[in-house]
Amino acid sequence: MYSRLPMFQRIGAAAYKANLNNTIALCNLINNPQNNFKTIHIAGTNGKGSTAHLIASVLQSSGLKVGLYTSPHLKNFRERIRINGDKIPEDYICSFIEKYKSGFEKIKPSFFEMTVVMAFDYFFDEKVDIAVIEVGMGGRLDSTNIIDPELSIITNIGFDHTQFLGESIEKIAKEKAAIIKPETPVVIGETQDAIKNIFLKKTKSENAPIIFADEHFELNKIETTDKTLNTFDVWKDNRLYIEKINIPLLGNYQTKNLITSLQALDLLKNDFNIDEQTIRYGIADVITNTGIIGRWQVLNHNPLTICDTAHNIDGIRCVLEQIKNTYFNKLHFVLGMVNDKNIDPILQLLPKETKYYFCKADIPRGLDQEILRDKAEIFGLKGEVYNSVRDAFNTATNNAGMKDMVFVGGSSFVVAEVI
Repeated sequence: MYSRLPMFQRIGAAAYKANLNNTIALCNLINNPQNNFKTIHIAGTNGKGSTAHLIASVLQSSGLKVGLYTSPHLKNFRERIRINGDKIPEDYICSFIEKYKSGFEKIKPSFFEMTVVMAFDYFFDEKVDIAVIEVGMGGRLDSTNIIDPELSIITNIGFDHTQFLGESIEKIAKEKAAIIKPETPVVIGETQDAIKNIFLKKTKSENAPIIFADEHFELNKIETTDKTLNTFDVWKDNRLYIEKINIPLLGNYQTKNLITSLQALDLLKNDFNIDEQTIRYGIADVITNTGIIGRWQVLNHNPLTICDTAHNIDGIRCVLEQIKNTYFNKLHFVLGMVNDKNIDPILQLLPKETKYYFCKADIPRGLDQEILRDKAEIFGLKGEVYNSVRDAFNTATNNAGMKDMVFVGGSSFVVAEVI
């Protein structure tokens, strides 16, 4: 798979297919398994992965057999395709490729196209009750956009992959709104005035019910001494909905994803036997249930060492807000980025009173560490270059005092190597 199929995660634009032709051909090849199980479809610029994990965890806690498809993977390809948290077996991957090898050679799919279809095949074979499917990029032309879901979810809209999705927030919103299907309810996680009408217009044309989650749900944080989770009272339409719900995903930005997930689950509860207890357990056990990693993940306490996969301007802004609210003496920032994005707006946001450790992830898409350092210097960011993520991370950890903080980010691929 890695050697023969073009992989966006590694090489970028050369692996991108701007239509659904291959996906449709692949699904026809394997008899369209995606039409034979229920799905939930999740798009958005940030938070769609966390939202997918949260919803899958609650459905799993309700006793269902739940498929979960996400991308990219961090440590192991098998993370992308799970059932009740268990990764797809290696034997299944090998037999799937062997079985359809001649068909693949004719269709010439990308890595992502084949991965999506493999997930569909596996979920069908294993007779899942429902599968939560995360969009890879955009929506309209994403390989996942051939399913007919029970519910569509769009977490939010921001600037990412603009070379494919468009340079304006309106164009990006239209691409993501294309996952909305006829008469299928859609949850919008975050109300954004500039693009609200795009969703309203699309749902009207598709006769699809639409709900803006943050217009109904809100969270009130409860301060506790337990630093391994956050605790909230949940309010719906100004009434207490769930008291003292615990979530082990520590990033403050997870409040948006929790609100989106709660709204989605509220719509699904009657059809899938979801009650308050199920929601409590599912949210509290999301890490153990689904194996989610890389979101404001604490790697060490002495010194405090945290990584986060945020990699676009809105995601980085949320992470920087969290860093600002964290106590430490000095910040050591292990930073790597990709070479096919405009990184200037992100560099402009990063704190100047910080020691940077510039590095390049071990993929072709990685931005050369010296180019990154030179660009960063334009924005007043100072630091040294390192030949590998490992070198950068080890040096940062060794340099940090016990009351300092080491943060790893800028790219999912840098985080993956550290994890």
